[in-house]
Amino acid sequence: MAKRSSLSIRIVEGKNLPAKDITGSSDPYCIVKVDNEPIIRTATVWKTLCPFWGEEYKVHLPPTFHTVAFYVMDEDALSRDDVIGKVCLTRDMLASHPKGFSGWTHLMEVDPNEEVQGEIHLRLEVVPGTHASRLRCSVLEARDLAPKDRNGASDPFVRVHYNGRTQETSVVKKSCYPRWHETFEFELEEGAVGALLVEAWDWDLVSRNDFLGKVVVNVQRLCSAQQEEGWFQLQPDQSKSQRGQGNLGSLQLEVRLWDETVLPSIFYQPLIQLLCQEVKLGTQGPGQLISIIEETASAECRQEVATTLLKLFLGQGLAKDFLDLLFQLELSRTSEANTIFRSNSLASKSMESFLKNVPFFAVTSFLCLRFFSPAILSPKLFHLRERHADARTSRTLLLLAKAVQNVGNMDTAVCRTKEAWMEPLQPTVLQGVVQMKDFITKLIDIEEKEELDLQRALNSQAPPVKEGPLFIHRTKGKGPLASSFKKLYFSLTTEALSFAKTASSKKSVFIKLASIRAVEKVEEKSFGSSHVMQVIYADDVGRAQTVYLQCKLSPQCVNELNQWLSALRKVSLNNRSLLASYHPGIFRGDKWSCCHQKNKTDLGCDKTHSRVTLQEWSDPLDHDLEAQLIFRHLLGMEAALWEKYRILSGKTETGISPTGHGGAPEDPLAQLFHVLQDLRDAHSSSLAGPPPREPHRLLELQT
Repeated sequence: MAKRSSLSIRIVEGKNLPAKDITGSSDPYCIVKVDNEPIIRTATVWKTLCPFWGEEYKVHLPPTFHTVAFYVMDEDALSRDDVIGKVCLTRDMLASHPKGFSGWTHLMEVDPNEEVQGEIHLRLEVVPGTHASRLRCSVLEARDLAPKDRNGASDPFVRVHYNGRTQETSVVKKSCYPRWHETFEFELEEGAVGALLVEAWDWDLVSRNDFLGKVVVNVQRLCSAQQEEGWFQLQPDQSKSQRGQGNLGSLQLEVRLWDETVLPSIFYQPLIQLLCQEVKLGTQGPGQLISIIEETASAECRQEVATTLLKLFLGQGLAKDFLDLLFQLELSRTSEANTIFRSNSLASKSMESFLKNVPFFAVTSFLCLRFFSPAILSPKLFHLRERHADARTSRTLLLLAKAVQNVGNMDTAVCRTKEAWMEPLQPTVLQGVVQMKDFITKLIDIEEKEELDLQRALNSQAPPVKEGPLFIHRTKGKGPLASSFKKLYFSLTTEALSFAKTASSKKSVFIKLASIRAVEKVEEKSFGSSHVMQVIYADDVGRAQTVYLQCKLSPQCVNELNQWLSALRKVSLNNRSLLASYHPGIFRGDKWSCCHQKNKTDLGCDKTHSRVTLQEWSDPLDHDLEAQLIFRHLLGMEAALWEKYRILSGKTETGISPTGHGGAPEDPLAQLFHVLQDLRDAHSSSLAGPPPREPHRLLELQT
């Protein structure tokens, strides 16, 4: 069993924002952070104080996260972007809204004393003495401190306060991962109470020092334990906070937290098999369970039900059968042609989700195969000419229609033997594919994906998990060169990370996924860019190697970087020998830029991050999670399902049990109640502690 948390985020719009530019306007965008880790950046809306974004995201994250914060920023071309304000939602707050947090909320002032992050490693001891005990505090190191200087780092030092005395560590220059290993002692009076205060600061030469966070230690509890050592989360100094309440504007958000306890696969097999059997039987099935689910699903959750069902059937290889069944049901109950697929039906919502998965090829195939090719093949039927063409002309039109069909399919591979007569047209078809791609891209106004979308179509390959151009940093002498990089085209599949010089070049395997040990961001100061990631992997002889990859330099690259991080982490999640720590900097000259250690093989100074990932359609399907989501949806509509069952079975009394008396054994709706009860019992057993018993076998598993 596993506990999984997800956030569904919709950043709608802002209003009454303050003007940050001399023109009396602002250029606002939003940054979303989970526990101070930036994961999402919206587009910038130029010259407005009431921006509309309407952007939606889904994020997988560990159940232990604390906060999700939304920062509204003003983009500036010549200086650092201004912070307008923020909205911070705690995990407890989101958990208290089962249907999601939705509405307008006031932006709060961003107080520097609250913008803290990172941890500090302390060793605390009570040392007996001749006359009095002494409190010994060893300040060892810190990690992931907030960068306060323009160079993307800080100059941290620590102040330790107790009983009116203050002692300080030395200053570590240009590091968010400092190491001190300095020890301080304070006299402890008998029956000592109060607190030991440990504060981290960023030293500044010409201005006030910046607060980095604090830890408060209960001395009385420490005296009982005698000693304690570990990493302590730095906390904000809310006593100094002066939050703005009135004039920063508002932000409209829709945020929902999903917590799922996912059972082992075997417990979901009866539900999956029952649904699959219904789809395979189609409209010939006795109960039309899919139709009943559609009728009982509320309008507000129908999109979620459709998306989850589609993913489940994609994993079972039955997506086409599922859509065919929905279309048949839609057509059978539609009385007027002009209303087909215009309602909020399961069919329209499922097709919408499916087209989001394959938008480019859906458009090209639809245009070419349903309009262009038929019109060329039979021009009279489309009123393009008065008479049917003669045999010779028809043959020519067939050739042209076939060529257009191949263009629509993005099919430029060498023709099969039975269509060898098409081979002379291949250069023309290839040119047509390029032109069609350019036409569709402009028509639907989607972001250019370079040339890899085309190359994927040309090779008729399965869609990769992630692909696109990246800059690879070269190394020379004792470390990477900050200004030396080369642009390549990368493709990530479920087997390897590959690259090519151009989109149409033959790909070479760069890193096998099984050898990846960590995928992490790189400190901004290392290359002068916040859009660089590192992939740590084992080479053919088992030695650790690191490659540095940079996204294109643009404000939106925070999203591109996080999409690459997310994709690489997900496909290597189950790798053996994953690292627990890493270096956020680079080894240049004779030391690590992050922690200043001089041993290149020194253990990393920060924890690896593998749990916060963006949810994409191209993610490897998680069959157990999709089945669990379907189970939860069905529980939410169980009362409506029971009412439908009573109507279909002709019963009017309540509390009918489907086990023998309420319906025939072959009734799929009765079987569904069995399955739901088994899953409900399994979840109850999982909460109680012992492993849940295996479910009843209502259906034979298909092989």
